[in-house]
Amino acid sequence: MNIRNVAIIAHVDHGKTTLVNELLKCSGTFRENENTSNLSMDSDPIERERGITILAKTTSVMYENCKINILDTPGHADFGGEVERIMHMVDGCLLLVDAFEGTMPQTRFVLKKAIQAHVKPIVIINKVDRANANPAKAVDEVLQLFMELGATDDMLDFKVAYTSALNGTSSLDPSPSSQKPGMSCIFDLILKEIPEPQVTVDGPLQIQDALLDYNDYVGRMGVGRVQRGTIHLNDIVTCARLDGTQKQFKILKLMGYRGFSRVEIKECSAGDICAFAGLTDLNVGETICDPTCVEPLPKLHIDEPTLQMTFGVNSSPFSGKDGKLLTARQIDDRLSKEVQRDVSLRVSRVPNTETWVVSGRGELHLGILIENMRREGFELEVSRPKVIIKEIDGVRCEPFEDLSIEIPNDFVGDIMTTLGSRDAQLIDMDANDVNTKINYVIPSRGLIGFVSNFLTLTKGYGIIAHTFKDFRPVSSAAKIGERQIGVLVSTDTGPATPYAMEHVEERGVMFIHPTDPIYEGMIVGENKYDTDLAVNVCHTKNLTNQRSANKNQTVVLKTPRKLTLEACLDYINSDELVEITPNYFRMRKRILGLADRKKYEAKFKKEL
Repeated sequence: MNIRNVAIIAHVDHGKTTLVNELLKCSGTFRENENTSNLSMDSDPIERERGITILAKTTSVMYENCKINILDTPGHADFGGEVERIMHMVDGCLLLVDAFEGTMPQTRFVLKKAIQAHVKPIVIINKVDRANANPAKAVDEVLQLFMELGATDDMLDFKVAYTSALNGTSSLDPSPSSQKPGMSCIFDLILKEIPEPQVTVDGPLQIQDALLDYNDYVGRMGVGRVQRGTIHLNDIVTCARLDGTQKQFKILKLMGYRGFSRVEIKECSAGDICAFAGLTDLNVGETICDPTCVEPLPKLHIDEPTLQMTFGVNSSPFSGKDGKLLTARQIDDRLSKEVQRDVSLRVSRVPNTETWVVSGRGELHLGILIENMRREGFELEVSRPKVIIKEIDGVRCEPFEDLSIEIPNDFVGDIMTTLGSRDAQLIDMDANDVNTKINYVIPSRGLIGFVSNFLTLTKGYGIIAHTFKDFRPVSSAAKIGERQIGVLVSTDTGPATPYAMEHVEERGVMFIHPTDPIYEGMIVGENKYDTDLAVNVCHTKNLTNQRSANKNQTVVLKTPRKLTLEACLDYINSDELVEITPNYFRMRKRILGLADRKKYEAKFKKEL
């Protein structure tokens, strides 16, 4: 069969998924009367809500008697590990670049992976209809990036197409007026420029799984390209394990791709991509072979986690009032299930406790796991994220990241001061009449809690992007990323009253509304100063038989600050937790009682 395997790679929000949707619509995959308005490769509710791709997805279309397998990859740095493994499944890639923003940190990351894998690139300049778009400048930036990354002369001779994926138009000319409906010029470039898979059609089976999926009925499924031979349903095959051992199993299910659907198939030949099930403990990078010819393929690299958090059973006084999944066994089963499908996640239970250390690729990676568990009905408490320290050649090292920000000129001073306090190193900056683009290298822990602060400082006008760089010796600044302001902590349990809140809100900013249920040790607001303050937001006005001069006055309270789940995780310090239930998330102190907390703090200071 005539096959092309191509990945779509880009910086986050440059339009990968929108382009894939248009390619599917323009390929004739759907019936003329089929409603395609709600179709999207991002099928997960969180993906739709946030407009991001979390897990790589495979689809296929037929164009001029050629089967084109398209892999939509994540654009966010936390999920970049999948991009690297996908490069082993494809022979070409579409590098998508925003005509206005140009190349960004994640553009460099994904292109570097494509060049290392010797994958043939086609550059697509997207959003050419955007105000102030500059397609020519974007192409120049891409060419510069290719040269910086050491691309071969063959790769430097890349072909360029111009699109407005949102409008479903494309062209080979940079002028927006030349845009025509449809994506035929993209398909034509794929057929002309992307080579057919370099595989062996005949011979004993050989397939390596580059991605994992999970099915409630058949368990863990591997996704990969058949390198040699043909895989059949019910075949007896041998898995060459990563530790050098071998294990035989039966192919219980074989799935192929057509449009948005995954369909059951009887066989899959060399060069094509499929999903298979039958081995419950399959790992990424293991090779499935014919039992008579076991030849493992080179191992695939899997990015190590850089950030970890502690998950625990909800121990607050309100435990069990909102969620249905509360026990350690239920949380343990759920985390084990997540590890089955997410190879970048690590989970280890702390001995003799009801807590787990969960390690991932970043705040977004772990935040989405927490959000999914919350929606499923779990109650849990989680700690502040912290970076994973590695020992390299006897030196303690921590992860550092490339940080790129673009901000209005009015905010440059505040942002540079804030980043300086987080031990960020300035690399370069480029200013024009309106905006300034600044590049930094910063410790990963310096970014914890920075994104929400960044949006506030720039009044929502700033653009921020960061990607993992390398491990370096631990920064000398011990307090990087810790919140420098104190909080208001409740001393009582009960509903919050307007009368009490009126007297407390002069101390700082409130996080709660009147009548919200409160418990001792819960964080109810932010203090004006850098120390924590114990407050009572539950007491009511004493009733007497004397008439008050202001008895008919209405209490007017300021609007409390509303915090999202990510904002709460960013906000808390190491002595605090976030309680998460299906309908609420509350910040609290680890030690709820005021007296117990003071004893612990006094003991801690004495030990220091």
